[in-house]
Amino acid sequence: MPSSAGPREPESVWDYPRPPAVRADDRLVRVECAGQVVAETRRALRVLETSHPPVFYLPPEDVRTDLLRAVAGGRSWCEWKGRARYWDVVVGDDVRPGAAWGYPDPEPGYTLLTGHFAFYPGRMDRCTVAGEEVRSQEGDFYGGWITGEVRGPFKGGPGTLGW
Repeated sequence: MPSSAGPREPESVWDYPRPPAVRADDRLVRVECAGQVVAETRRALRVLETSHPPVFYLPPEDVRTDLLRAVAGGRSWCEWKGRARYWDVVVGDDVRPGAAWGYPDPEPGYTLLTGHFAFYPGRMDRCTVAGEEVRSQEGDFYGGWITGEVRGPFKGGPGTLGW
């Protein structure tokens, strides 16, 4: 699993594979919410899937799991990765419903994601990759992280769900 540190060449989401690929990324990834650093790592995993901006999955050792509260009944199914669970991010009285998810027991081929957490950047105050602020993918379902090197068009916005 090659690393992807350092300056990045532009990459089109239409060149990403299907089924998705998992790639290590040792750039500094940071998630902030309500004045707290919720996660910070140089050991992220990026999931790359055709038409989607990458999703960053962060290892539990680098996530403030004390700020996560499991969502009762919060589950979905990915045809590749399997059953996802969801967590609210809770910082004091500030609650961000369903802002994080992960795959506690992913399907074969995605076991590297076991126990890792992904965050919807649009539900956090700030997410960065190597100091660059992330833009969130349109739509409420997908949690892609758009940075300067990632090119679309991206699935998720109005009229794109049938792609």
